[in-house]
Amino acid sequence: MAATLMRREWLYVLLALGFAAVAGLVVTLSRPTLLTVAVGPRDGVEAGLIETYARALTRNHEDVRLKVAPFDDVRDSAAALEQGRADLAVVRPDVKLPDNGLTLAILHDEALIVAAPEANGIESFSDLSTRRLGVVTRHEADLPVLTSLLDFYDFKAAPEDEALGSDALAAGRIGLVPLKATEITAALEGKRVDAVAIIASPTAKPAQAMLRAVEAASPERKVTLVSVPDGKAIVQRVPTLQAVTLSAGTFGGRPKRPEEDVETVGVSYRLMARGAVSRVAVASVVQHLFEWRSRLAAAAPIAHQMKPPDYDTTVTATSAQLPNHPGAVDYFEREQQTFLDRYEDWIYLFAFFGGTLGSGVAWLGQRLARKRRERIDIVLDRLLDILAEAREAQSAAALDTLTRETDALITDVVRQARERSIDSRMISALILAIDAVNGALDDGRRAFEPSADPNTGSRARTARLLSLSLPAAE
Repeated sequence: MAATLMRREWLYVLLALGFAAVAGLVVTLSRPTLLTVAVGPRDGVEAGLIETYARALTRNHEDVRLKVAPFDDVRDSAAALEQGRADLAVVRPDVKLPDNGLTLAILHDEALIVAAPEANGIESFSDLSTRRLGVVTRHEADLPVLTSLLDFYDFKAAPEDEALGSDALAAGRIGLVPLKATEITAALEGKRVDAVAIIASPTAKPAQAMLRAVEAASPERKVTLVSVPDGKAIVQRVPTLQAVTLSAGTFGGRPKRPEEDVETVGVSYRLMARGAVSRVAVASVVQHLFEWRSRLAAAAPIAHQMKPPDYDTTVTATSAQLPNHPGAVDYFEREQQTFLDRYEDWIYLFAFFGGTLGSGVAWLGQRLARKRRERIDIVLDRLLDILAEAREAQSAAALDTLTRETDALITDVVRQARERSIDSRMISALILAIDAVNGALDDGRRAFEPSADPNTGSRARTARLLSLSLPAAE
């Protein structure tokens, strides 16, 4: 009885462990994915957008959450992604491009905007030869962008003392003069510079302020936006840059500025992820980012400038010079994975190995049942032998020995019947065999002891034992 209770307790323990494992699996699968996103600079508009987005994900209990890690500069945020300290990061590729970074979205573009008084006769970047260009730097990487353009047009930057002087520059040289935003008008009026450049979003306040300052220093307030007509060729040489078009009327419609589209180059601020980040999680991040654009723009107006990266086909999307994350492509191509798509392999393996395990358990059960039947067969065979020996016994002592062996066999059968189920036909056969053996033992004992009480014989004892034991086994 104690063994039966012990096995029952183990069964309950196994069931509890099974339910706990299933519950743990459900909790694990339903728990939101937490991704760390590195953002720099910490006071930039990009940081404001990402923080607003992270709060929205938490507020709406989405399946993916963002933990914002602020940094002082985009170079630092890119380094955090490259070193594996962040899953996502705001990256400006021309500043630092992580070798493990894949694009999710372009948060916004910044264009190289070059403006000059119309009277100076500067219309194209190539016209800047022998001229001085005032540069309003907002980031330490702004000057390298201009240096890339100088290399493309085979220009040389004039030495600092020559750039700041008043003498004419030699052919093929351009003087780069650092300026503050408040110095633009005075520098143009004093002929210290001939044009002014800034890298900024065309709709941002710094770009608008620069254009008004150039206009204030221009006769008749006429300004020319200088074009960089070879943008596509420049991008092929410097893939971290991109071609940008300043649409007609970008800076106002009265008067219309510019009057026609102006080609230039620019840089992009991108949300990137490590290639090892789950494509399902990335697809979810990109989906909510674009679907909540208008909601995010209420707190972070830059959300209106977000756009997907350009690509022609799925192949080019993941093999471009600035490749995109497969999870982002899944969303853009409307090929996001369903639950079955995500866990199809695991479901197949579970079904395969589960069926194999089930077959193994069934086989083991059959083997154990066969072992139990073999054990009953052994008992039956021995009872038949005892029956024959009881009929041929020559003394009461021999009968007593056979009686004790029969009692041991009966005890073994009763224990097995209580611990495990036994086929009813086997039980019937056992009862018949035991009854026959006890009958033979009683007959032999009466032959040696005619005065023996029949109510104390083996048949009576066995009948009482079976009436107490076998019904419980059934």
